[in-house]
Amino acid sequence: MKEIWKEPCILSPSLICLDMCNLEEQVHKLEKVGIQMLHVDILDGHFSPSMPLGLDTVRQLRARTNLQFDCHVMVTEQDYFVNELLDIGVEQITFHAETQPHIDGMLNRIHAKGVRAGIALKPSTSLSVLDYVLDKCDTVLLMLINPGYAFVKGEKQVPYAAHKIRDLRNRILNRGLDTKIEVDGRISPQNIMDYGREDVDIFVTGSTCIDRADMKSSLEKLQELRTSVMGGK
Repeated sequence: MKEIWKEPCILSPSLICLDMCNLEEQVHKLEKVGIQMLHVDILDGHFSPSMPLGLDTVRQLRARTNLQFDCHVMVTEQDYFVNELLDIGVEQITFHAETQPHIDGMLNRIHAKGVRAGIALKPSTSLSVLDYVLDKCDTVLLMLINPGYAFVKGEKQVPYAAHKIRDLRNRILNRGLDTKIEVDGRISPQNIMDYGREDVDIFVTGSTCIDRADMKSSLEKLQELRTSVMGGK
């Protein structure tokens, strides 16, 4: 299953958008339709105003599924959460540059445990923060809405999303890197069609793409869309 990281147009359903009272059942539904990755948001109620998921839940799910855990750490003090995720045995950790005083050091620390490491950026954070560490990033996660505000009805993807995504892609191509671009925040089927062929490698899919009341059908449609974007491969 680790080969999924080499594939194009990866779907990474967001754990916090599933039915929180039936997580194990929901995760198995993802597996049955061929999903191989799970996006796990870790929030502290401070950096991001919501806090829907505990580390114990992540630890228990880790023992019940073989899905690749794609963890997004949205916290003010990162050390404790990163240590716990490394102990749990996740496959990737992206942490926010805005709250990490030692970006290079944190990338090294995660890599030392054999885990994929990457940097997450809020919408308005400049890509310049990546200038000296992009070559160390397995993934760069771009937030297309402000973290923790998905519940706000008026919160839409920032109008400069496409420009930022393509600017990052050009930086990666110019350096000849294999760094993945991941996008998160009200990701829609249209986003997958617009960016899935050349610009974005991993899409964090949530309530805009997945219908809790009919998960099987909505996930199958997403898989069909992915196949179409990939040219029928």
